[in-house]
Amino acid sequence: MSKVTFNNKNNDFYISLKASVDKYFSENKIKKTGDWRLFAKTIILLGSALAVYLTLMLVNISTLPAILLAALLGYLFACIGFSVMHDANHGSYSPNTKLNDVIGLISANGLGASAYFWKQKHNIIHHTYTNVDGIDDDIAKSPIIRQCETQKWVPAHQVQHLYLPFIYSLSSIFWIFFMDFAKYFGRKIYTTEAWKLSFKNHVIFWATKIWYLAVFIVVPIIVWGWAGWLIGFFVANAAMGITLSFVFQLAHVVENTEFEHVPLDETKHLETAWAEHQIKTSSNFAMDNKVISWFVGGLNFQIEHHLFPRISHVHYPEISKIVQEKCKEFNLPYNQYPTLTQALASHFRVMRQLGKRPAAMSLQAQAA
Repeated sequence: MSKVTFNNKNNDFYISLKASVDKYFSENKIKKTGDWRLFAKTIILLGSALAVYLTLMLVNISTLPAILLAALLGYLFACIGFSVMHDANHGSYSPNTKLNDVIGLISANGLGASAYFWKQKHNIIHHTYTNVDGIDDDIAKSPIIRQCETQKWVPAHQVQHLYLPFIYSLSSIFWIFFMDFAKYFGRKIYTTEAWKLSFKNHVIFWATKIWYLAVFIVVPIIVWGWAGWLIGFFVANAAMGITLSFVFQLAHVVENTEFEHVPLDETKHLETAWAEHQIKTSSNFAMDNKVISWFVGGLNFQIEHHLFPRISHVHYPEISKIVQEKCKEFNLPYNQYPTLTQALASHFRVMRQLGKRPAAMSLQAQAA
C-alpha cells in the first residue's frame, strides 16, 4: 500500500457525523446492511438478466430485437454491478460475511471480473485516496484521457470530450480482458502492490475467465455464429461500459470536486482529514429521482457512500439528510447536482477544460 497519511488531528466533523448516523440506526432499530428492498432488487435484476440471456440463446429472434436485447443485457449487468455486487463486496449487503462473499462472487466473477482485485482497487485504494493523482487507479487513464490538471497533457486531449463515449464503451471489455490480467501477472494495482494470491484465489481467477469464455463467447458463437456474436458482444459491452463509466465519473470528475497530487518519490501527507477529503472529492446527483437511485444502486449518493461504505445503499437517502446538516454545521461543502443531465454536462465541461493545452506549455511554445 502506498503510504499516504491524512491530518486527522482535527476530526470533530466525522466524530460528530458518525455519532448522529449511529443514533439514527439505533433509534429506528434497523441494521446498516441491506433489507428486503435490496434482496428484492437482487432477484429482479439477476432474474431479468438471466431471462434476457436465455431468450437470446434459446429463442429464434430477428437481428434488430436481438441487438436491443443485447443492449438491455449490458445495461442490466451494469445495474447488477451497482446494486448487488457493489454492496456485497463492500460487506454491506448482509451482516452474514459468507453471504456477502457468495453474492459478490456471483455478481462480479459471474460477469467475468475479479472480485478479489476489485476489493483492493475500489474498497481500499479508491475509497482511501479518492482523486489523489498517482495513487487512485480510477483516475489513472492517462494518456488516453486526462482527468486532472497534474496529469500529462498530449494533443489528443483537445478532443477527449468528443471521444469519451467511445472510450467508455470499451471499458468493460478492457477491464475483463486486460486490467484483471495486468493486476494478476504484474502483482500491482497502478502504483500499489497487490494482495498476495492464495491457491484458492488463483483457482477462482482462472475459473472466472474460463466461465466467461464459455458463457459469453463460445455458447453465443454456437448459437449466432461469429458475426452475430461479435455484434451482440460489442453492443452489450458498450451499453454496460457507458453506463458504468458515466455513473462513476459523475461521482468524482465534475466541476465541484477537488483533486490532490502526491509525488511518489516524496513523503506523502495530505493536510486534510480523511472524512473532509471524501466530502471535497465526491459529488451527488439526482438525489430526488427515485428511479435513478434504484437503477444506480444509490451511487448518486456518492458522498454518503464514501463516508460510510459499509452501510447499504438502501439507507443513503435518509442518512444524506444528516450528512447535509453536519456539512452545514462544520462549514463544509456538500457537492451535488439536482439532475443527471446537469451532472453529465458538468463532467463533459471538465473533460473539455482538461483537454486544453496547459497555460505553461502555451507560454513555453511562444517563448520558443
